[in-house]
Amino acid sequence: MTTIQRSMRKLSFSLPAYLLLIIASLFLVLACNSTVRQQDKNDLADSSVIIHLPAAKSLPAEEFKRIQNDCERWYDSILRPGNFNGGILVAKNGQVVFEKYNGVGHLGHSDTINATTATHIASVSKTFTAMAVLKLVQDGRIQLDDAFSKYFTMFNYPGVTIRNLLSHRSGLPNYLYFMQKSNWDKSVFLKNQDILDYLINKKNELTDITNPGTHFTYCNTNYALLALLIEKVSNISYPEFMKQTFFLPLQMSNSFVFTMTDTASVNPSYDWRGTIIPLNYLDQVYGDKNIYSTPNDLLKWDRVLATNLLFKPEIFEQAYTPYSNEKPGIKNYGLGWRMNIYPNGKKLIFHNGWWHGNNAVFIRMIDEDVCIIVMGNRFTRGIYKAKNLVSIFNPNLVLETEEDTIRLKQIDSVLHK
Repeated sequence: MTTIQRSMRKLSFSLPAYLLLIIASLFLVLACNSTVRQQDKNDLADSSVIIHLPAAKSLPAEEFKRIQNDCERWYDSILRPGNFNGGILVAKNGQVVFEKYNGVGHLGHSDTINATTATHIASVSKTFTAMAVLKLVQDGRIQLDDAFSKYFTMFNYPGVTIRNLLSHRSGLPNYLYFMQKSNWDKSVFLKNQDILDYLINKKNELTDITNPGTHFTYCNTNYALLALLIEKVSNISYPEFMKQTFFLPLQMSNSFVFTMTDTASVNPSYDWRGTIIPLNYLDQVYGDKNIYSTPNDLLKWDRVLATNLLFKPEIFEQAYTPYSNEKPGIKNYGLGWRMNIYPNGKKLIFHNGWWHGNNAVFIRMIDEDVCIIVMGNRFTRGIYKAKNLVSIFNPNLVLETEEDTIRLKQIDSVLHK
């Protein structure tokens, strides 16, 4: 292990240490990042791996202008006044009808955010992890109802299946909480394998373990474990699997899974006040988070999900099946996707994300063939109000629910205390 690697593995995460982290990472970036990125470009030039997405369908000029004006009014009233620092894209039939970028990558500097500026999409990353697992199912390499212990024999939580993990019905505790309470050295980066080892070795010390399949509890542990499953079955790293399976074939040239070699090249995140939020010991765990992308790249993700070019119809049926029906209301969760299910049978498919100061929204209106994408690296709750743009395309859909209101109040209480 080199001196730089050792300093990466064990490091105090105070602000000065964060600056040291950046300096150390620069050496890694200078040594290998240019080679890696050039290899990405070479891979993209290989047409054999490219999935050719269908062309967008043009809207009538009058409809295009109406949608554009409605989006502009929403943007000017909700996002622009709220210190928005990121990008928004709205598309209909694959055609971009509204796209805006605002702010800078580093507050106080002149690096203007634009269409190629990659931003941490936080839990929207779960949509990629889930579809990667479903790709392995489609290819016959795993089964949805396989026990997780089939692949990790030391895993001592009977009855937890891959489907349970995908649908947040595993009954496992959330690593974000139990690792914070643990005696884990917070100067050491936590890895996915560390989470699995802790679950196995410290089971008797953990609380909030419930029987699998009994109820929905949103839990990042599930997706950290699914990333390990992807690696186990594919025999390649999670970042490499995402690159080979999605990013390269879809020409998502500004999308990647964050690693320490990216530390000096990605934009930092900021809280609502504009204060930088440094890396901490949780920032190397992936599967539940850590994908960086752009609005245009996520539109390509939407486009392939709107076709059968990569996934068969039965895979989408599984992904968009509601698994959490124990509570009344329109809110539900499929396999890696949040959804609103309305009394008329319509479904609004989406996922939100929040990590440090980064937050994101990815919304898919399947029947209307609409995609709404908003992301930023300075926290603003206005991003989550992007769901209101749904009414432009279908005014009959219920928008904000009581659960949404409660959640936004909870966010405010955390941010403003």
